[in-house]
Amino acid sequence: MIRTLLTGITVLFLTLTSANNQLHAQQRHPGAWGDQLNGTYKNPIINADYSDPDVIRVGGSFYMVCSDFHFMGMPVLQSADLVNWRIIGQVYNRLDLDPKYNTMEKYGAGSWAPSLRYHNGKFYVYFCTPDEGLYMSSAANPTGKWSPLTEVKRTGGWEDPCPFWDTDGQAYLGHSRLGAGPIIIHKMSADGKHLLDSGKTVYEGPVAEGTKIYKRNGYYYIIIPEGGVGTGYETALRSKSIYGPYERKIVLEQGKTNINGPHQGGIVELDNGEAWFIHFQDAGAIGRVCHLEPVKWQNDWPFIGIDNDGNGIGEPVSTYPKPKVNKFPVKTGLQTSDQFNKTTLGLQWQWNHNPVNDKWSLKTHKGYLTLTAMQASNNKYARNTINQKLMGRNGMITTALNADQMTPGQKAGLCLLGNYIHEIGLIKTDTGLNVYADNNGKFQQGITIGQKTVFLRLVINLDHITVMQYSLDGKIFTQLGEACTLSNYNYWKAVRPGLFSYNTKQPGGTALFDWFNYLRDGPDGGL
Repeated sequence: MIRTLLTGITVLFLTLTSANNQLHAQQRHPGAWGDQLNGTYKNPIINADYSDPDVIRVGGSFYMVCSDFHFMGMPVLQSADLVNWRIIGQVYNRLDLDPKYNTMEKYGAGSWAPSLRYHNGKFYVYFCTPDEGLYMSSAANPTGKWSPLTEVKRTGGWEDPCPFWDTDGQAYLGHSRLGAGPIIIHKMSADGKHLLDSGKTVYEGPVAEGTKIYKRNGYYYIIIPEGGVGTGYETALRSKSIYGPYERKIVLEQGKTNINGPHQGGIVELDNGEAWFIHFQDAGAIGRVCHLEPVKWQNDWPFIGIDNDGNGIGEPVSTYPKPKVNKFPVKTGLQTSDQFNKTTLGLQWQWNHNPVNDKWSLKTHKGYLTLTAMQASNNKYARNTINQKLMGRNGMITTALNADQMTPGQKAGLCLLGNYIHEIGLIKTDTGLNVYADNNGKFQQGITIGQKTVFLRLVINLDHITVMQYSLDGKIFTQLGEACTLSNYNYWKAVRPGLFSYNTKQPGGTALFDWFNYLRDGPDGGL
């Protein structure tokens, strides 16, 4: 049964690969999620780990950021319709807040729950790290260079900040504390770089976090998730004063749906009066995926989703008409595949902790991503493992690895990173070059090869099995190692596909990756 499935998928992959350019240019059939190409969308709109999303509208475009914890390169996304998104920039590419971001000791730390705002011609991103403090970056152009991080407050134990500039020009910042709650409001300098007081607690609730502040029709609103990531709900607080007292209303719950949570996100309004809410759902190994919900304002309260059970509280929608926007958006998926033909990395790539920039290159061997190995006992502690978000529940990832410059003790290849680590690759020994698989510590050595290039593949099906394969000709692939069981708990993040090169004996050796091809379900995915 498994062999039949894998053979079928391999044949499908080869067929699709032969027409890859046409598929990328002409992909127009509805996927398992996202834009259905008939005026509707199917949740999730982004079936990938864009956790703790925040969204704003500037003119006719929408922008979004998300948590990325210990991964470097917080992405900035843009959309014309809130359904189809592209990565257009990165807020930062390293965190020089603590030496442990260099030594692979900050798993689960880093950027937590950012907020994105636009004020006086600038975009602002605020986030907290659990140990170091509150940070801000700004940019006039979100696709350009963002300012170096400003340390607004050095403090541990804060989370989920949100800035707010009132109509009189006064700036504020709201946040919660590690462990969720209470909600605290500070006055802030107009430039957003300094807090002006010690803050005032304005609300305490059951696991209250994810602060998002808005003002509408004379009311201040704080939109927060409560009750915990997997089992909670969305709450709206409102008051005529930013310091309260606040009225409270639950505005979105799981109800009879299968959308657990639903958790933390942001509200955005259109010129035509429509309002929408993007939030996440914890979906296990794929991480926390993004859903889009309609919002109706009723008696100055936001009503989110659809009330399926008649109790007055909205529930998440499954399929729904798309937002009515004035321009026709490009229907294309988020970036994944890469030919490594440019001198800069694609915006989909992120480093696992701070990179060592003289140990990787797109220039030393034109057309290849070059990863020079540093010494590490295993992939968890390997510097310069490059990775990106897992996309959809079904996928096929293939890469071509040139091992001509590998040295003894070096391992290089394709991996899935998380609490468990799965590797398919090559290991160089004193006697030769071998294919190997390492399935969360279960090592299996394969054949010795006498050629310098090998093809590596991951066949991912989160509802069935995930396997690792290799090929000597790029056509016939052989499974190596057991099927993978992907962890649902991954330092607050999802399992991620990546490319690695490290040496267990001594520093040295170079891996050359020719290309990275990612076929997956969903928009523009090729499956």
